[in-house]
Parts: sequence; C-alpha cells; structure tokens
Amino acid sequence: MMLAKSTPVNPSKTASLATSIHPQLCNGRTRRAHQVELGRQRPTVRAVLSRDGKSVSPLPSQSAAPGGPQRPSPAEAVDVMVVLTVRNKLKEKLVDKIEDRWEYFINGIGQGIVVQLVSEEIDPATKSGKRSAEAAVRGWLPKPSNHPSIVEYAANLTIQPGFGRPGAIIITNRHNKEFYLMEIVVHSFADGTIVFPTNTWIHSCKVNPQSRVIFSNRAYLPLQTPAGLKDLRQDVLVSHHGNGKGERKKFDMIYDYAPYNDLGNPDKDVDLARPVLGGEERPYPRRCRTGRTPMKSDPGAESRVEKPHPVYVPRDETFEEVKHNTISSGALKALFHNLLPALRASLSSSDTHFGCFSDIDRLYKDGVLLKGEEQKVTERLMLPSMLKGLANMGERLMKYDLPSIISRDRFSWLRDNEFARQTLAGVNPVDIQRLREFPILSKLDPAVYGSPESAITKECLEHELNGMSLEEAIENHRLFMLDYHDLLLPYVKKINSLKGRKTYASRTIFFHTRNGMLRPIAIELSLPPTPSSPSWKRVYTHGHDATTNWIWKLAKAHVCANDAGVHQLVNHWLRTHACMEPYIIATHRQLSTIHPIFKLLHPHMRYTMEINALARQSLINGGGIIESCFSPGKYSMELSSVAYKNLWRFDLEALPADLIRRGMAVEDPSMPCGVKLVLEDYPYAADGLLVWSAIEDWVRDYVTHFYADANNVASDAELQAWWDEIKNKGHQDKRNEPWWPTLNTREDLINILTTMIWTASGQHAAINFGQYPFGGYMPNRPTLMKKLIPQDDEPEYENFLLNPQHTFLSSVPSQLQATQVMAVQDTLSTHSPDEEYLGQLHELHAHWIDDRHILNSYEKFSARLEEIEQIINKRNKNFRLKNRSGAGVPPYELLLPSSGPGVTGRGIPNSISI
Repeated sequence: MMLAKSTPVNPSKTASLATSIHPQLCNGRTRRAHQVELGRQRPTVRAVLSRDGKSVSPLPSQSAAPGGPQRPSPAEAVDVMVVLTVRNKLKEKLVDKIEDRWEYFINGIGQGIVVQLVSEEIDPATKSGKRSAEAAVRGWLPKPSNHPSIVEYAANLTIQPGFGRPGAIIITNRHNKEFYLMEIVVHSFADGTIVFPTNTWIHSCKVNPQSRVIFSNRAYLPLQTPAGLKDLRQDVLVSHHGNGKGERKKFDMIYDYAPYNDLGNPDKDVDLARPVLGGEERPYPRRCRTGRTPMKSDPGAESRVEKPHPVYVPRDETFEEVKHNTISSGALKALFHNLLPALRASLSSSDTHFGCFSDIDRLYKDGVLLKGEEQKVTERLMLPSMLKGLANMGERLMKYDLPSIISRDRFSWLRDNEFARQTLAGVNPVDIQRLREFPILSKLDPAVYGSPESAITKECLEHELNGMSLEEAIENHRLFMLDYHDLLLPYVKKINSLKGRKTYASRTIFFHTRNGMLRPIAIELSLPPTPSSPSWKRVYTHGHDATTNWIWKLAKAHVCANDAGVHQLVNHWLRTHACMEPYIIATHRQLSTIHPIFKLLHPHMRYTMEINALARQSLINGGGIIESCFSPGKYSMELSSVAYKNLWRFDLEALPADLIRRGMAVEDPSMPCGVKLVLEDYPYAADGLLVWSAIEDWVRDYVTHFYADANNVASDAELQAWWDEIKNKGHQDKRNEPWWPTLNTREDLINILTTMIWTASGQHAAINFGQYPFGGYMPNRPTLMKKLIPQDDEPEYENFLLNPQHTFLSSVPSQLQATQVMAVQDTLSTHSPDEEYLGQLHELHAHWIDDRHILNSYEKFSARLEEIEQIINKRNKNFRLKNRSGAGVPPYELLLPSSGPGVTGRGIPNSISI
C-alpha cells in the first residue's frame, strides 16, 4: 500500500471544486462587487491513487491538446482511468472526521466504491449495453488543504477493443453510509475525456442493494438513445416511480403524488384538524408522497413529522450544507426576534399591541425590550440576568434591519400615492386589473350573498375624476381595481368568528392621473348579509378633515391585510410553490436525465420540494405561522383551495397572458412578447416582459435545436407521458379543463416550458424577495386586522375620536404577531450564499451538457440578462417613471437578475429555493 503524493492542482479545476463552497460564474459574465470574490478561494491540494499506486495528475481538458499523447485506435485495448470527485461535510464533528478517515482507508484498499462502464453500443449476447469489468476506486488520505471537504478517488480499467463510447456508469457504494458524488470523469478515450455530471447522493448498498446509474452529459431524445443505453434509460425512470406503498426512507429517490392531507394534527388537538386539500370538494395541486402512517383520530389524514425531524423528499431534493446553514441561521435570528415578545405575551394576560408608532421604530434601533410592569414581573421571576445574557449574546440578532420601504422616506407608507404605487411595484403587483365594465358586479350567488351590484356609484367616482366622465375614464384606460370581494366574502363570517380577527371583502378603485400616478379614490368594504342587514356595504373615500382621514387610513389597512393574505396564500404559495411541485415530480418520473428537456428544467427544480416540505411542517400547517399571523387564520389553506378552483389556469400563468387577462396589456403583434402595456410605468410588468422574452428566446433556441424535426415533439414518448402526468396526476382536479395547452408542436412546447421556467424564476422572485423590504415595516402591510372600522352609532366610535392612533394600533397585528411575521419575512427574503441565479452558470455545472451549440446559446441568454440588468438600472434613474424613481422612492430591483447573499431586494434565482 502506497501513500499518494501530492500533486499541483490545475487552477481551473480548483475553481470548479471550490464552487461547492463558494459558487462562481464560469460563463464570462462580469463579476459584481456584491458577489463572492474569487480571491476568497484558495487552492486546494488533492491527490488520487491509481490501481498501481502511482499518483494521478488532475483532470485535463475534455479535448486532447494538439501534440499530446496519441489516442489508441478502436482495434486496440484501452487503458482508462475513472476519476470520482467526492465532497464531504464542510463542517465536521470529530465522529465525522473519524468516519472520513476510515472511508479513505477502505477506498485505499479498494473495498469502498465499485464502478462499471456501460457502452453506448449493444452487446449481441446480452442484448443490452456492453459492460466493462467492475473496478474498485482507490485513494488515500490527501494532504491537508484549504478545502479538505473535496476528495478524489480513481479506478483504472482496461477496455477491450470494440467497446465503444461509455454512455453510463454503474456505481455501487459498499460503505456503511452515503456519500455526495460531484462528478465522474473518464480519461483516455479516443474522443477525449468523457464527463458524467452527478451532484447526487450515492446510497449505501447496505440500505438499498440497487446500484446507481449515472449517464454522461450527452442529451438524447428517446428515439435517438444509443442502443446500449435504452434499457438503462427505462430502468432508471421506473425506479423513480416506487410502488405507492410504505413509508419513504431518507435515502429513497422515489417521486410520487399525494394530496395535502398532512396539514392538520387532530391527534394533538381537535382544534388542529384540517380538511384534506386535493379532490372534488377541495381541489389542489398534488405534493410529494411520503407514505407516513395515518392519524389515529382521522385515518384520512397523514401523521405529522415535527421539527427537528425532516419531512421526506427524494434525497437529491434536500438542501445542501450551505443552504441548510443559511436556513438554520434564519431560524436562530427568528428565535431571538420572537423570544422577548413571546415572554411578554406569556407574562401578561394577553399579547400586547404597540402603544405608539415609536415602539415600532425601536425594533430597528434597540430591538425588542421588556419595560414597565413586565420588567417588574421578570425581576420577581429572577429572569433579568437570563434576559441580559440573551440580549448580550444576541444583540445583533435582536435588532431588525431597516426595511427599504422606510429607509428613504419614513412616512411614505402613509401617503395614498405610495399605497397605489405598491400595486404596481410592490411585493404583490399581480392582482391589479383595469376597470372595464360598470357597474361592478359580483359573480357570487345573490340568493346567498345579496345584490351583486357594488355600492360604488358613478357619482362617487366622477367626484374624484377631475371633471372627466366615468365612461371617458373607462374608455381611456384611466380606472383600475384591486378586487378581493368574491374571493373573500364567502369566508368573512368564518374569519370574523375567530378570536382577534376582523375582516371585510374589499374592492379598491384607482384613478390614473394626468401626472402619470395612480391614486386610490374609493374603497368598498362589505360584510355578508344578515337577517337584520341584508346588504352591508360601505364606500370610503379620502377626505380633508381629521376624522375622515383616520377612517381612510383604517380602510386602507384592511385592504392591505386582504392583499397580504391573498399574496401569501394565492400568488406566492399556490401559484409558484404548490403548482411547481407536480412539474418537478413528473419531470423525474417521466423524463430521463439524458432527455434534453430534463437537462433544461433541472436548474429550475433545485430545493423546491424541500422548501415546500418545510412549509407544510411549520408555515402553512394547522397552528403554523400563516394561520397565526394572517387574516384567514385556520381557513387559510381552504381559501387557497378556492383560489385554485376558481382562478388558476396553466395557460394564463404565462406573463403576457396574465397581463391581458387583467386588462393591464393589450395584444400588439408589433411589440416584444406580442403585448403592449396599458400603463408604461408598471415596473413589475415592464421588467418582467424583458425577462420573459429572454427566457422564451433561450427556450426557443434550445427546443428548435433538439427537435429539428417538428414531428419529434408528438412522437416523443417520454415528453408526452410527462405532459399527460402533469395534467392527470399532478393537477388531476383540473384534468378535464378545456384550457390545458396541447403538446403537438415545437411552439406548444416552447410556451409550456417558458411558463414553467418563468414561474420558478422571475415570477417567484418578483413576489418573494420583497417580503421583508415591504412587509418588514408592519404598518405598511399589516397581515391581519383585529377590529372592524368603528361606526358613528357604536360605543367604540367615541374612543376612536379621542385617540385614533390607539384605535389604529390596536387593530393591526400585536407585537408578537408582528415580530413573528417579520422574522419569517426576513428569512424568506434572504438569498443563500449558494444561490444559483438565472443565466449564471456555476462551475459546479460547467459540464452539464456536451453540446457546443447549446453552450453558445446559453452564453447569449446570459449576455441578454446582463443587458436587461443595465436596462432596469437605467429605468430606475429615469425620473419620468415615478413608480420607480423620485424623492424617497425605492428603485424597483426585484427583477434584477443578479444578487449577492442576504436580504438584497433583488436577484432572480433559477428555482423556488426559499
């Protein structure tokens, strides 16, 4: 047995390996100051050991250099070397280090990992791909380096004449535990090195005797699959299906469907029982099946898994270590943020509201502090020393970062123009619609919900139109609406029966003024009819006296609370997170990893299933953060189901189609994307169309390249099975809808893929990463209201006149509710250091595909996104565009493609990763 000698490291390969710790770009895009600098990386010394004990040099380029060693002819036996790059934990405990050294030893003697090459050519005897002899990889403990988590092992093989090009590798892990395989490279074949991109967990054969199959980085349509790979291609797909039985294990790579029957916990508390989402009564997209045992008290509900135990997702869908550490840091920050408000609530008879606006401001200056009677109580309980210690330990974590909405103008949230601006450039810019018909009519059953006609009258609106008639305003596209009436009214009575919850169904009308700004001119708040009040509808307008102004503020706060709930439950969770999961499941079940469409979609699926599982565990579950802190409370997910049933359509999730549906754009074939915006200064739509167009062009080039024959789309069995499964299993409650696109042509495929990639990237970025910048200051976006607006014939009205500030602050979320939401919004708005952004090819994926045309096309896509970033930056400096520039106005940056880590309010990740 011989120790491997340390060898010099190829700098380009070093960067590739270091990517797992600090991802960098390899496509020539200019590094930005806010990105991780390459200078932070230091070379790592690695060594590998071949079968004869000689040291092996690092990976050469994929093509043989001119004048290099002569390649053997096909008639000769070939000596090849298979090099595996393995990543261990970044932060290891002592037991991990001991286990690593034991693995080095086992691999060194050839008893740990076994590989076998599979040819693209058929073996006449077996009728399957030719196979090499099995060979054990060998290696030894490398010298200490700056990146000790990266190790290489190698195996030497002699391939007999006529073997052909390897297209797959069968790998068996004989260790007692799994390991993370980054890449396999096969050297010494006639066409240079052959790369097998992996980035996968290899399970131990002790827990699952089935070996793993890794394909090379060439892409093949099913009918183009080399004969030697056809059976393996099918076998791997089938292995991802499972049998629909039993509980899934941590190491499984099984993708299957289940309804949302794990949100409640009736075994713990009957009040935590929640209905199953998914089925005729409550339609919903499907989630990943875990197979956990049923609840004892409700056989139709799946048993819960509570933190810190993980919810099953297929092994390769889990967070990598850097991402996991980022989420853990966010959880620690949330713990400190919520600790003292939780203590305060437990030490007093009820959770307290903010006493004045200065109390809210102190969250960003001093953090959360106990005071007055609460301080005396803690002294009696001998808590001061503990609290002081915690405060000292978490001084930085106790303070909240100043949200961008008040960083430039502390009072902007009070103004009507800012309230309106956020419908176009805020965190929820996807619900505003053009008013196209008058009177405004409800589509709800009048026998149940009363007269369908809105209480907003023509006279009311024309009073605010500066001399313009209502008909003229509608015809000239000057009136807009935020309408949550029909979605919310059926749930208002239920919500108002909950403790500490009061809401209305709301409509808000905006007027586009001559100076180019939106202005709210009327708010209609409605309650369900009762025997004593068959029609309760109130219309509020802004006034000039103090009383009317304060009531107007309360009306706007109710609208904001409704907007926050719809944003979180419908536009954010449902339309991005929940609807993407079935696409991901179907992709793994029906598209081989060597299918070109799998390779295209793969970056856009990263981490989504894991973040969704975490959401089911602690965010959208019964008694979770969403129920505790948003208006709909225990009815939150039911409301999400109603929105899916009545509003969601795949064909209208495309950005241009959505804008046309809402009347915010009109069809115009002469314009990019075929639409023209009704409002030029609509930052989300204007920037979004740039990103949509770039994605569409990239997808078009990709699809056209692989489907040169247009008939190949309809004849692609995997592709057709994929689309069929998305409709009939992933979204099976909508399977009979007539609006599902067909998949017969290249254009059909381009539209479907562009919609999916936009949803995972640009759409999610636009409605997620602004949550803390806009919602971190609670009065700007209260997530619930606790009181109805006092009427002049009610006793509360006198108190309101005496102290309107108290009425306002006692109506919005309490201190504990506010800090809980702020902590969650902070985490959800945070980019992880290992984030992968749209158009940025990290070196970890440098060899994702062996196709020069596609790599060149991707470079064009990347360059286009760079141009878009420059265009957006110029727009943000254009003072004519008042919704994104001006005194105290934050620039619209949510659709800037790049970002650094942290809460930046910008950046488009490839996938829904948070």
